[in-house]
Amino acid sequence: MTSEREIGSVEAYYAAMRRGAAAEDEMMALFASDATYVEPFTGEPDPAVGRDAIRRRLRTGWEQPLPELELDVLEIRVEGSGVTSRWECRSPALPGPVRGTDRYEFADGVISRLVVELDDTDDTDDTDDP
Repeated sequence: MTSEREIGSVEAYYAAMRRGAAAEDEMMALFASDATYVEPFTGEPDPAVGRDAIRRRLRTGWEQPLPELELDVLEIRVEGSGVTSRWECRSPALPGPVRGTDRYEFADGVISRLVVELDDTDDTDDTDDP
């Protein structure tokens, strides 16, 4: 059963994400040693499995961070045996806000699986179309 501890872990994950490379150790402590991380940012087709692989995947973003990145958590909720969160980030390097959903599974109080999905943000108004 999901508890306040897991919700606290999700909040700690976002706090570490905002701090970037400076919070590497705190971030890694949130994951199980054999955790799985699925993300769309690096273009890697396969999930990162294990803390070392997750660390390498996250370092890719930390080495070239988006300038003036703002990350807002829109919602954290318990869903079944896991936690789902919705977020939005903004940076001058992005064409507009990017929104996504993270789905967390836990084992022994740490993240055992995290799947990051980008929302479909194609809500442009193409007024030039007939």
